[in-house]
Amino acid sequence: MTTVETVAAPPIEGRQGHYAGAVSRLVAFAADAGASWGLFTLGAAALSFSIQLVTGGHFTLTHHQVASLVVLVIWEFLYFAYQWTLGGKTIGMAVLGIRVVRMDGTPIGWRQAVVRTLALPLSFLVLGLGFLGILTNRDRYALHDRIARTAVVYSWDARAARLRWLARQESAPTA
Repeated sequence: MTTVETVAAPPIEGRQGHYAGAVSRLVAFAADAGASWGLFTLGAAALSFSIQLVTGGHFTLTHHQVASLVVLVIWEFLYFAYQWTLGGKTIGMAVLGIRVVRMDGTPIGWRQAVVRTLALPLSFLVLGLGFLGILTNRDRYALHDRIARTAVVYSWDARAARLRWLARQESAPTA
């Protein structure tokens, strides 16, 4: 009898745990901006409708621009800090498969989430130069990442998920 040697295929290396790229981070931020703005608008409409029901008067936030701006800033802070505290990712980051971790790879706590949220606007100052580190550094740290001592990494492996899905399809009974 002859034996046939089988060579195991090398494991497919995924992106999980690798630093997230500029495009992934930008698309996730754009998704978060849209989700955050949509939720804020929905909340403002609900508030306006509720006040109109209770008082019978007409109320819009456009007549109270300073109050609207203050509420918007508070909302944006809560949107990012709360989600980063809970799971290290926002809605947009979850869709793109990225999350925020400490520089050593462990989950962030509420302090780092708050510091990162407060430092995020600094990256936008001076024409967005705070984001330049994402393109130039090997570790892809933006200014707010360095201040909060955080990193953004891929949190799920799309290739492995696809392979698991294909394996389930092959093992499923056919009629």
